[in-house]
Amino acid sequence: MTPLEVALAVARAFEKVGVDYFLGGSMASSVQGQPRLTNDLDFVALLRAAHIGPIKAALGPDFEVDEVALLEAVQRKGSWNIFHLPTVTRVDLFIVKDGEYDAEELMRRQRWEVLPGQSLMMKSPEDSVLRKLLWYQAGGGASAQQLRDVVEILRVQGARLSEGYLTSWARKLGISPLLEQARAAAGPPP
Repeated sequence: MTPLEVALAVARAFEKVGVDYFLGGSMASSVQGQPRLTNDLDFVALLRAAHIGPIKAALGPDFEVDEVALLEAVQRKGSWNIFHLPTVTRVDLFIVKDGEYDAEELMRRQRWEVLPGQSLMMKSPEDSVLRKLLWYQAGGGASAQQLRDVVEILRVQGARLSEGYLTSWARKLGISPLLEQARAAAGPPP
């Protein structure tokens, strides 16, 4: 199984149980921008305690799910990981937080066909840009890869991006200078 196939398996489990989710992180930016290797998958999910047992069952025996640790993550609205054992792929699960931007990000998720005839919910390209800039800022600018991912999403998505949304939320999130830096590096939209 490829990482995308593992992502699709996780997405099917979420959908079977009725959990709102989206794929984010490097896998999303690879689909929306420049493809690159990544060693994990990042999902954001509106996961509740009652979902944990059904999710574990829907994922099946190929996934290692620590139900106690996942319950703690749900209760603190934090994160935890599960593993796809045959491929040793780590799947990071981030529980949706209560913030205004977190709700907006979940609401704007989009269905993307990632393999022929197979799709999953993915964060919007604009939200990939904003979230990666937030991670870049939180890391003190240490991860040049986050900024490269943003530049590539801006280049590839170009005029399809909602510039007004990006500008508005960058201002609210305090990352306007970083967005302008990335826009300058990406050049004008094609």
